Amino acid sequence: ATVADSMGYVPGKSSNRSAGLLPYRRGDHLEVFLVHPGGPFFTRKDDGAWTVAKGEYDGAEDPLDAAIREFGEETGFAATGPFLPLGEITQRGGKVVTAWAFAGEFDPSRLTSNTFTMEWPRGSGTVREFPEVDRGGWFTLSAAREKLLKSQQPFLDRLQIALLTP
Repeated sequence: ATVADSMGYVPGKSSNRSAGLLPYRRGDHLEVFLVHPGGPFFTRKDDGAWTVAKGEYDGAEDPLDAAIREFGEETGFAATGPFLPLGEITQRGGKVVTAWAFAGEFDPSRLTSNTFTMEWPRGSGTVREFPEVDRGGWFTLSAAREKLLKSQQPFLDRLQIALLTP
């Protein structure tokens, strides 16, 4: 996964598919765990910039396996099933994201992410390293609708419906 991937466009990449996981927990309210993309493009962005922990996969890799791998790389947390399919959405730019939900409990302060490198500032010749994810957090569904990329919000609706259906 790359920072650009979180917005649905990765220059020079051939894969147009990502897979991700949406952890949830039940307490007084249903909450979901979202991640905030790292890197300079998202430093000052909050509402509408958070995402499901996800990343690209090629045709040879099982999408659920890719989602589990990417979740671990981006958060440092282990994802354990059962996994509830949430289907696909298409992000701006055409990236197709497939997601699953699972019940989990994670301490956001313990999040550790892998990193990526890029020239920053652009044209400077300086290559810097950034975390793919700079933070994570638990949000009620109403708060998650404010934080999450608009194109990924159907995952919240699908999760809510699936958990209410016996």
